[in-house]
Amino acid sequence: MSKPDELLVDVAALVESGRSNQMSLTVVTGGAVITGRLAPEAVWRQRVSEVLADSARLGEFAAVFTAATRREGPPAHLHFHMARILQGTVGIPETGGMYRVAIADVSAWTMGDFSYSED
Repeated sequence: MSKPDELLVDVAALVESGRSNQMSLTVVTGGAVITGRLAPEAVWRQRVSEVLADSARLGEFAAVFTAATRREGPPAHLHFHMARILQGTVGIPETGGMYRVAIADVSAWTMGDFSYSED
């Protein structure tokens, strides 16, 4: 998208305001379908930092994610947690991951997340 979808920016702003962390969303970006729940950037950064800090090999990167950020203007990114990249009949990873997606790169989106069942 050359210009971010204003409605999607409004959804992201509501999540960033801290008033909601229960928004499930599915987006198409760069040909990938990502589905999961949105989180405020600060919450997302904290969780990524915790995961990195627990790693013997990646612990030194944890501080990058805990650095204070103060952004002016509307959100430019969506911060997914408990998210999966959908491919065929599976979601990768099965347990969900942490993804950051530029709103300007979203070509399509819908409310809710998708899951597959064997039924």
